[in-house]
Amino acid sequence: MMEEHENKSGPMPEGQPQAEGEKPLTHAEAITTAPSEPATAKLAENDPVELNPAPPLALVEIPTEPISPRIRLDKKHPLAIRWMHWINFPVLFTMIWSGLLIYWNDSDNAYKHPHAVYRIGVGPFTIIRFFPPWFWKAMNAPYHVTQGLGYHFFFMWLFAINGILYVLFTIFSGEWRFVVPDRKSLIEAIQVTLKDLHLTKYLPPQTKYNGAQKIAYTSVILMGAGSLITGLAIYKPTQAHWVTTLLGGYEMARWEHFLLTMGFCGFFLIHVTQVVLAGWNNFRSMVSGLEVQSVQEPSLEAERKSWG
Repeated sequence: MMEEHENKSGPMPEGQPQAEGEKPLTHAEAITTAPSEPATAKLAENDPVELNPAPPLALVEIPTEPISPRIRLDKKHPLAIRWMHWINFPVLFTMIWSGLLIYWNDSDNAYKHPHAVYRIGVGPFTIIRFFPPWFWKAMNAPYHVTQGLGYHFFFMWLFAINGILYVLFTIFSGEWRFVVPDRKSLIEAIQVTLKDLHLTKYLPPQTKYNGAQKIAYTSVILMGAGSLITGLAIYKPTQAHWVTTLLGGYEMARWEHFLLTMGFCGFFLIHVTQVVLAGWNNFRSMVSGLEVQSVQEPSLEAERKSWG
């Protein structure tokens, strides 16, 4: 009876629930262990199993809104201004270096010259000495007066020509409108200074330059002209005696020339610091002439075209 029961046992009929704990049959096992079916439905041993192919994927185009640009390239600095800017940097540096070689000879060095231009004091009492002896020694200034004169008078012409060309270009191209301060520049300069000092978060709107930059860059142009005039009064005090007299005399012209030079040094330090804080985009504009701007910012090129 047991053997007969075992022979009669076979695969579970279709639709009958599977006993608990049994492992479900795979597709291949279901085919090989399936019960006898009519001849029309019987599968041969080597017949392939036909599977219904998946329908092809249809590409559905999803409508999207057109993408509007958020940034643009704006022409900030013309080629002539970029050339004159980078030429002026080594020229001015050489002028200051050679000027220090010259004025070492008249400073309070080993010869104890009485002028002592590089100090602030009353009579023989010195309050502040700008350049101590270690400074002169570090830049190898002693006994290089002739070398300093040669460099100074040669680069003086390059400095003057470059400055004159810059002024003429800004006048005839209309770029002076970006540089010359207007009635709002002083208030904007105060606001920009407060923003840089982190005393306020407000920054006034600007085009190419803000109010502080307009005042600074215009002042540098006037300082350059003043350096040439005071330098001429020192270089030719007899031939240009009327210029020397207007400046207050030879000694006063020397002081004015020195103070203008210190003004250039102060401007250079502040200018480089501001460029570093402004980032690569601002520096790149002085190299390539182009600056990445937001589309909401006013276009400099459009403003230039409005000049007529």
